Amino acid sequence: MILSIADREAITDVINRHGHLTDDGDFDRMPEVFTPDVAYDVTDLGGGVIRGLAALREAALALGAANPVAHHVTNIVLTPAGDGEVRALSKGLGVLADGTAGSVTYEDTLLRTGAGWRISHRVVRARRVPLGR
Repeated sequence: MILSIADREAITDVINRHGHLTDDGDFDRMPEVFTPDVAYDVTDLGGGVIRGLAALREAALALGAANPVAHHVTNIVLTPAGDGEVRALSKGLGVLADGTAGSVTYEDTLLRTGAGWRISHRVVRARRVPLGR
């Protein structure tokens, strides 16, 4: 499968939209980003695998003030993985209320749905040491 420019732009918009919606607490719009049955794996951050949009909302609300005040994403790399499926690798920066920041890598699987591209699986890997070691 070859990704068109329009597909690349749409997928990038979906990945970018996550931070805006999360930072705004606009969880009712998460279907614009994720499939209803999304698997959101934050095992590396100590949270396990969160399944489904309702559970994702509950997990974010349970974190409360421990949530980052800002989610930023960059360095998006897209790789076709089959008919209607794309793998995306990107970097995430989270800024906490006290001004500290953390870095993660997002490993996403996106599916082409009737509503457009949506993330069906996300793995969040914390970046804790330089040079991947």
